[in-house]
Amino acid sequence: MISFTLPDMTCGHCVGVLNQMLIELDPDCELEFDLLNHIIKVESSLPREQLADALTEAGYPPA
Repeated sequence: MISFTLPDMTCGHCVGVLNQMLIELDPDCELEFDLLNHIIKVESSLPREQLADALTEAGYPPA
């Protein structure tokens, strides 16, 4: 799994937005959210850079 720290992920709405966006990007991805620590773990066939770019475009740039 690829781990990203997303300082701007602060609530359930953020999780919902990220979940929807990443599933649209890769329908087979698996996601784990740690809202308290602002961490998302992504299991995907997509490269880390593409995932990071998508997170940034969605308004949640990785730290």
